[in-house]
Amino acid sequence: MEPVGSGIPSRGRRDPDRKARILEAAGALIARSGYHRVAMADIGAAAGIVGSGIYRHFDSKAAILAALLQEVMDELERSAAAIVESADDDRTALGELVRNHVEIAVTDRRILQVYHREAHNLPEQSLRRLRRAQRHYVEEWVAVLGPLRRDLADGEARLTVHATIGAIQSVLFHDSGLPHARLTALLAGMAHACLGVGPERVGPERVGPERVGPE
Repeated sequence: MEPVGSGIPSRGRRDPDRKARILEAAGALIARSGYHRVAMADIGAAAGIVGSGIYRHFDSKAAILAALLQEVMDELERSAAAIVESADDDRTALGELVRNHVEIAVTDRRILQVYHREAHNLPEQSLRRLRRAQRHYVEEWVAVLGPLRRDLADGEARLTVHATIGAIQSVLFHDSGLPHARLTALLAGMAHACLGVGPERVGPERVGPERVGPE
């Protein structure tokens, strides 16, 4: 009989961390070698799972990729919704959306690389679900940008947001070698330039959103 409190999951009871280990291992392997060069056995071995244990959680490599990428978009959506909900005003929300996306792009670069390189390998249903989540994420940005850039039509505002996110994610495939603080500051500045709304001013001289670029 297994001793109580040994910390070892009993036979027949799933390790609650196993699924997370599978996704983490898959993300690292796919980022390094590419989706088609990674086998289920490779992922299982990297996650420390012997034999067919990986199939208790995922029935295919495509299912692992779908879960991995959906987890990325779910986190982006959750953080964006929380930012917009808690911000005092649209300008503050927009600045926090920029800061959050920059931080994710810099610190979680590897998993976002997988998103951009491998999403096309998903089954059609999974890809549609992912694209829907991506649209919802963009709409969080558009909702706070609109009141700050009333000169933009809806379609123009969405294009502006996509351009901004693209500017931030340019770092995914270029290693600048810059220190973290300098890199994030530069990316945030570029993002605000794309948005046409400067970062929030601090101090008693605070006024409306600062416009970036020529009038």
